[in-house]
Amino acid sequence: MRFAERMERLGTENAFEVLAEVTRLRRAGREVLSFAIGEPDFDTPEHIKEACIQALRENLTHYAPSAGLPELREAIARHVSETRRIDVHPDEVVVTPGAKPILFFAIHALVNPGDEVIFPNPGFPIYESVIRFVGGHPVPMPLVESRGFAFDADHLRSLVTPRTKLIILNSPHNPTGGLLSPDDLEVVADLARTYNLWVLSDEIYSRLVYDGTFASVASLPGMKERTVVLDGFSKTYAMTGWRLGYGVMPAALAEHIARLVTNSESCVNTFVQYGGLAALTGPQDAVDRMVAEFRARRRLMVEGLNAIPGVTCLWPGGAFYVYPNVTEACRRLGFDDGRALQQYLLHEHGIAVLPRTAFGSPLPEESDVYVRLSYATSRDNIERGLERMHRALAR
Repeated sequence: MRFAERMERLGTENAFEVLAEVTRLRRAGREVLSFAIGEPDFDTPEHIKEACIQALRENLTHYAPSAGLPELREAIARHVSETRRIDVHPDEVVVTPGAKPILFFAIHALVNPGDEVIFPNPGFPIYESVIRFVGGHPVPMPLVESRGFAFDADHLRSLVTPRTKLIILNSPHNPTGGLLSPDDLEVVADLARTYNLWVLSDEIYSRLVYDGTFASVASLPGMKERTVVLDGFSKTYAMTGWRLGYGVMPAALAEHIARLVTNSESCVNTFVQYGGLAALTGPQDAVDRMVAEFRARRRLMVEGLNAIPGVTCLWPGGAFYVYPNVTEACRRLGFDDGRALQQYLLHEHGIAVLPRTAFGSPLPEESDVYVRLSYATSRDNIERGLERMHRALAR
């Protein structure tokens, strides 16, 4: 069978491959403690579920506008206006089934074959995958441990060429939990204004901040008109399976994105959008409790990892990930890379983590080894997992 050549350029998200492996082991009777998937272990708050159920009872089950229900877009516009301190109109909002389509559609709408796109590395693997899929040229922006997993400003400036079209940001960051500072954002804004670049700001973890304050590049002067803000409901409201996200962007671009929605899925499930409306306009105490619990789990995870010989771990400023340096542990065990360590932990000790290679290809100058663990799981699982890791790595 023959397939389109472009399919060879499309990557995947390795977290789901590891999840499938974990599922196979569990079905075979193995106990596996998983720190691989980035999904809150909390239930969706009751008032959100009730709003969706009520919408079903009221037969709100028909097509919605491709850009999203007007009332949900209005609520999103108000929310983003308040949290990013910019004036957002509903016409600048597009609602999608999960936040990932905003990434997919925005790159399709903005990037021509041969255009260069700067993206964080390590980073969410779908960035590079979609850039390659549309024929763009991915340009990795290294995030280094010595800078708290932020980029080097001078190096970023050196990456911009006449072919640069877009810079992708992610803060708080997956996989490191790093948080970009106001100074970091000013550097990006200056480049975007100077060279007439677009910025795609992935802010899906914007409510999950523990150290410092979240800031959006869209809030800076001259940036709203050249920024796509990506956000959604999955992480903040424990709604991963609902598939509900949104983008905020200039109205002219929103029209193009809405047409891409029309051509792909027509619209987001109508009743699900009423759940999203309840999430934004209803009580936020469940979010506050979740963030407080994540903060406590973060402490447990970081302190526990730093107590393991051969492992060092920075304190993440946000999201629910840690990105420990396991170089010394790998050397002592004779492993060449994080993938070997990941397989050892999974199959020999029942611990699922993700290797650095799940977040883009290591750069030529990289020599240290990292893995990612999600602390979106119970404190009991974290404690048990840390005990197993200590036994596995302290040999």
